[in-house]
Amino acid sequence: MFGNLFEEEEEEGFSSIISRGRVAKGGDEPPPPRGRSNLCGIKNQGGTCYLNSLLQTLLFTPEFREELFNLGPEELGCLEDKEKPGAKVRVIPLELQRLFTRLLLVDQQSATTADLTDSFGWNSSEGTNQHDVQELNRILFSALEHSLVDTTGSTFIHRLYHGTIVNSIVCKECGNVSQRQEDFLDLTMCVSGVSSLEEALWNMFVEEELFEGNNLYRCAQCDRLVTAAKSAKLRKLPPFMTMSLLRFSFDFTKCERYKETKRYSFPLTINLKPFCEKNDEDDCDYSYELFSVIIHKGGCYGGHYHVYIRDIDQLGQWEPPEEDRKPKMQQQQVREEVKEVCEPKLKEDDPLSVLTAVIAQEPSKSVLLDQLGQKLMDKIGSSWSKKFRKHYGPIGKFLQSHNDVFLLVSNGTRVALKANPPSPVTEPPGPPEQTTNSDPPTAPDSGAADKRPELKLEQGSHWFDLNDSTVTSIRESDIEKQFQGKESAYMLFYRKTQLHRPSEALNNPQYKVPHHLIQLAQEENIRLRQTREECEATNNTVELRLHLAPCYRPENGALQPISKERNEGTALSFDRRKTVGDLRLAIYQMQELWEGDMALTVAKSLPAGLHLYNTLIDDSVSLYSAGIYTNSDLFVWNGREVCGVSILTGAEWEPVLLNVVRPFMGEDREQKLEEGVECLEGRGGFENGGPGLKKEARGFAGGATLWDVKEALGEPKESLLCQEHKGGRTERQEQGAGEGGGASGWRVFPPDDMQRTLKELSLKDGDALLVLEPHSFDSSAFTLNGDVVTVTTPSDCRWLQVEFRPHGDGEKEEERRKIKVPATGNMLLCEVKQRTVEELQLQEQLSGAQYCLRQVDCTGKLLPPVCEELSVRDAGVRLMTTLTLCPGNAPKASQLFLHFSVGAAPSAGLEMDIIVEKTCTVKECLKAMLDAVRLDGTCWHLRRLDWCEEVGEALMDEDASLSELKINNGETLVVTEGQLPPKGFLKLSVWLYTDPRNNSTVSMQTDFNHTDNGHAEEQMPVEATAGETRGCLPHLCGGNMAELRSVGQVEISDEVSLEDLKIQVLTLPALQDVCVPTTTFMRVWQLEGRRLVRILRGQQQTLRKLKLTSGTELCVQQLLTEEDLGPKEVLLNVKMGVPGKRCYYPPEELVWDASRDSSPRSLRTCLAAHYGLSPDSLRLAKHQPDKHTWEEMSNWNQQVSKRKKKKKAESLLGAPFHLKDGDIIGIKNLLIDNNKDFSTLEDEEGQQRLREQAEQRRKGEQAAGSLKKAETTKSRKPEVALSINVGVFR
Repeated sequence: MFGNLFEEEEEEGFSSIISRGRVAKGGDEPPPPRGRSNLCGIKNQGGTCYLNSLLQTLLFTPEFREELFNLGPEELGCLEDKEKPGAKVRVIPLELQRLFTRLLLVDQQSATTADLTDSFGWNSSEGTNQHDVQELNRILFSALEHSLVDTTGSTFIHRLYHGTIVNSIVCKECGNVSQRQEDFLDLTMCVSGVSSLEEALWNMFVEEELFEGNNLYRCAQCDRLVTAAKSAKLRKLPPFMTMSLLRFSFDFTKCERYKETKRYSFPLTINLKPFCEKNDEDDCDYSYELFSVIIHKGGCYGGHYHVYIRDIDQLGQWEPPEEDRKPKMQQQQVREEVKEVCEPKLKEDDPLSVLTAVIAQEPSKSVLLDQLGQKLMDKIGSSWSKKFRKHYGPIGKFLQSHNDVFLLVSNGTRVALKANPPSPVTEPPGPPEQTTNSDPPTAPDSGAADKRPELKLEQGSHWFDLNDSTVTSIRESDIEKQFQGKESAYMLFYRKTQLHRPSEALNNPQYKVPHHLIQLAQEENIRLRQTREECEATNNTVELRLHLAPCYRPENGALQPISKERNEGTALSFDRRKTVGDLRLAIYQMQELWEGDMALTVAKSLPAGLHLYNTLIDDSVSLYSAGIYTNSDLFVWNGREVCGVSILTGAEWEPVLLNVVRPFMGEDREQKLEEGVECLEGRGGFENGGPGLKKEARGFAGGATLWDVKEALGEPKESLLCQEHKGGRTERQEQGAGEGGGASGWRVFPPDDMQRTLKELSLKDGDALLVLEPHSFDSSAFTLNGDVVTVTTPSDCRWLQVEFRPHGDGEKEEERRKIKVPATGNMLLCEVKQRTVEELQLQEQLSGAQYCLRQVDCTGKLLPPVCEELSVRDAGVRLMTTLTLCPGNAPKASQLFLHFSVGAAPSAGLEMDIIVEKTCTVKECLKAMLDAVRLDGTCWHLRRLDWCEEVGEALMDEDASLSELKINNGETLVVTEGQLPPKGFLKLSVWLYTDPRNNSTVSMQTDFNHTDNGHAEEQMPVEATAGETRGCLPHLCGGNMAELRSVGQVEISDEVSLEDLKIQVLTLPALQDVCVPTTTFMRVWQLEGRRLVRILRGQQQTLRKLKLTSGTELCVQQLLTEEDLGPKEVLLNVKMGVPGKRCYYPPEELVWDASRDSSPRSLRTCLAAHYGLSPDSLRLAKHQPDKHTWEEMSNWNQQVSKRKKKKKAESLLGAPFHLKDGDIIGIKNLLIDNNKDFSTLEDEEGQQRLREQAEQRRKGEQAAGSLKKAETTKSRKPEVALSINVGVFR
């Protein structure tokens, strides 16, 4: 149903390519002009392809189109007057006229149906709902007939499409014939068990059905049961015959729908004479020819529609496919070349060859960027994201990286092959030849005909595939491909062969179009032409940065700005359709003092500086052809030198910014810092003034050799150049790293590499280059082993700071004693503790006391003690961090340090600590905690804390060990009062529903402030603001404030009955004063997400059968009368609308028995009996409290089988209404209330709140940069009845 079915994601590579060369626009781009076919498509609103296919069929039915255009404003009215009171404006035919005019005369690729669907009374969501095109055909014609009442066109639908069938029953005894005549708009043809359209027609109108045996017919003349024969014939044939194919069937064994995909053929011309009642006329009166085939692609729950149409008036430009225009020998040669060359490459999963083949197969040798993903999937059966993205990245970046193969054309919106430039149709026009003509061509002129090769059109050509916005030419033989498969014919449209078109209608889209509509189309074409010209000018304006030679000097192999203020260059906006000479002249005018020659060279800012590439020599070439895009840098100079120095240009001389590293002595530190040279302390510094490394960034031309680099650095010839060794780490390096020190390896460049350039050596920006003189090896810091130089740098960062807190967190900061303890990663933490005690001389103070080491987080909170049996590295302690020595025991490697509290979630600093074995059970851990706080008894259990630091789930298995339950070191447990419920028992939370307007609940509203059940009582209103999720409950009280109060919890077996549950609920202390005669005076609701969702039925039903689980929330409500609802009885809250006002009377509870009939008629009859009204005078709607909308209930049309005469069951308990307990039903009495709108002011306010919340969420997502991906499997949307609203014009 949706136009874009391909899976290619929108990638940043695409957006970067499209934006390249174009500036951002403030408004939307104008629609593109018509393509080669010169026909206009229709935009898909999301799910309106079924509407688009039918509208195109009606447009290319000339007789229908002309009948519609014959109706003038004097009969239909004017759209400008539709808002005036009392004005009768027939909106639907007027909008249909305007849509047809746009499709015929406006120069755009596709038109929109938004105005037409608005006239149908559809909202924005209707555009995304999927519907059946056969159903739309009947509803649309009915709406047109109602809209054209009392006009000259009131009967044209009947004249063009309505036919007559006569059903006859002949008595075999007396020969009496009983006939019944019926009209038809379309013939519903059976597909199951039939192989062709002719066979289906033969079964319907030639074969007789015999009434014999047990199936006899009562003859009116014989007045008894007799043998008879039943048959049907066509009595009146319409000019246009519509055949609806019953592709969808129902499998009663699987209880599901399915689509008939087997072969079902139909002819291009058909003679209906054998199927007619009278066949004594000429054959031409019965002959029909096919002119439209609506095709459905997909299954019975969704898909996509498009249509094959024969252009009878030849309004479009039909061109045979590319293969048909080649000689047969050439076609065969091309097929062999493609088979021999392309297929082997495609098997190698080469994306370059696949994309090349996709683009090369297009007639224009180019593809729209947003359609490349779909064509790729059609070619290989898989999307780019699934097949190539993991190895090659986004498709946009892949195209960018292969700019030697692919070329962007048409303002960056299409991609073509450089070897095959696109045709003139897709090539962007240059300034001299640019012409814009938005008027739709009526007939091809002679000039254009001379330029195009003559095409000899075959008989029956001018067939097109109209697929939403896309229109392509097809062959007549392509129709046979739609006989079978998932993409197959669904509706057939035939026209009588006697209907001939006048010669003036051929190639003339303005034929019979009213003058005022032609004028509107011309005005729209003028606006489109102006908008396209403005957009073209905006798209072709590029922002350039000019860099003037006097502002730069050559340095470090690149151009450096003399002044930092002019580092960004001079901005210039220019039209890239103009030539290089025009740009040069414009720069001459800007720089009046410029003397001598002026060369324009493409430049690029690199880390080393500005570098020059190719110079623009040909002044006649446009900037677009020269490859100048927006944000391009141009260097303006004399083309030879800058500041007297010759400049090397080109990609091979791109400068490389290297980090030159040299040894230095400690006493040179301050001097080097003053010079801006960075000293590598972390990697190469020495303590006590020892030797280290200094780093300096220098730029060199990429074409320079290492000898050139050495000379530029001023180093002696015997110096060594080394590159940082990126291979495996040496043993010494590993040892140094483990001890906290550092060592780095460097590879000496061999003599042969000294003659190679930096590009050849693959040196890039940021790489390090070590320069060593021979005397550097006199230091122990540098060691040469073969061609590897090892730089050993002892580190000063091998320490841990330990802070002594004798009283925990009590003392002040200044009273705490700190010391740095030398440490390595392999040192045991017990050694760190021992050194701390010795350095701080704490032996006497800590004598006999237990102290442990604990880490501190960023907030200053003490973390669990570290295991002193482990090393610094194994315990996860980082060097150069702080440990705290404080009172407490340190856990062993086999133990866990846990926090715990009693009764509730612990407050900060109030939890207690305990050390237990990892292998101890939950029961043993609980006993240890109870012993620690000196509590007795067995009515306790353990619970974890959840993610929001609140008491969470209980540890149900008391015999499981802590390690099995994955309880980690430092975790917090809560000792909670109460025994764990045994297996098979449920723990249910109970709420009390109270309604102030209902006096029956007064007896249940006890004083909850004086309960002694130990629970913190909660009170929750039913109605609340949109932001309060706890109060978001159904409006059961019609606007009055109803409340839910927590009354406690019950523990009960899942094998007891609902009646037992009610009895136990009444024993709760909060309900001790409540008196009910029997449990049938109590209603029990189930809560889900604090919403009343269903009533628990069946007094003797067990809780297990009611599917109640532990943790379920229930709500009890007292009743004035006994209640025992059946399984199909639904409790509804019904409220009658106040006549003339947007409000309702107070709601009433109504029990509707849907066991026998759950149709809208049954509910309407039940409500009519309740209110004492006629069922036909009631209008019903269901309230959607989440959306603050009303969904109207009406009798929707049902498909009726011709043979079985049995309607499909319609149920309000299923889609789309899904009625359940507590739903609100609004009622309008049409006898006294003309207002058909069910919404109230409160609904409007609620919808406004929802829109504001959606806007806030959207802004929040944009600010966070969150992108949501589409789910791979989408839930099926509920089916919605199709309807078109028509005014009253009688």
